[in-house]
Amino acid sequence: MFYLLKCFIQMKILLNNIDLNEALFGKSNIGFVPTMGSLHDGHISLIKKSLKLSNKTIVSIFVNPKQFNNKKDYKRYPRNIKKDLRILKRLKVDFVYLPEIEDVYKFANKVKIKLKKQDKILCAKYRKGHFEGVINVMTRLTQIINPSKIFMGEKDFQQLFLVKRYIEKNFKSKIISCKTIRDKNKLALSSRNILLTKKNLKKAGQVARNLILFKKKLFKKKDLKNLILIKKNELIKKFDIKIDYLELRNTKNLRLTNKIKDTKIFIAYYISSVRLIDNF
Repeated sequence: MFYLLKCFIQMKILLNNIDLNEALFGKSNIGFVPTMGSLHDGHISLIKKSLKLSNKTIVSIFVNPKQFNNKKDYKRYPRNIKKDLRILKRLKVDFVYLPEIEDVYKFANKVKIKLKKQDKILCAKYRKGHFEGVINVMTRLTQIINPSKIFMGEKDFQQLFLVKRYIEKNFKSKIISCKTIRDKNKLALSSRNILLTKKNLKKAGQVARNLILFKKKLFKKKDLKNLILIKKNELIKKFDIKIDYLELRNTKNLRLTNKIKDTKIFIAYYISSVRLIDNF
């Protein structure tokens, strides 16, 4: 860790909450970008927006064990701290917060986080305890950092929706929504993409392009519910993937809908053993 401090001296690396409190004391208009590391262009777009809209920007790198409902998934989550720090230095980020688990979880949450029945949809239906874990860690990080703005991507739209509702209800921090960044094949950037083979990366891009085109065509169609079901079966057969869900939902309340206005198509699927999510 001394090596990291020496190499990135221009960028303050905060290894614990004492370092963080000293660094942020007296600072205002703080922009916060929470990450689990393995940074890509999607993260970079969030960071650039924070640098533009905030006086100071802090990026956290913390692989949160509480939001993994599968221990194997937690262990194999991609990590590359040296590469991440090089990226953050190049971007001229002010602060990087690298907490240990005890820094984040040493105090008890006063309010028990529990999803409502109507929220147990999409990924919440298939990943028990996942969003409780996400909201829990975001609550703790918000309490620790006290940012003015928190920058989050739309790729994890359900996560963005739930975190925004909870954080803005309980804190003064504002959640800033940022557009999904895609590669040249239209695949949404994700740290998990590194787990895919070249063949499966290509396949995932084909799935994305297929659904982007499908969504455009829906504007002229009726009986959308049936068309979504037909598309789901088509994707399974064409690309040999397992689909957890393919649903059309309203972006304002995440309710199922048969109307195209203010909607996104949400998908979660497996290519081999890698689970990908997206929305269009």
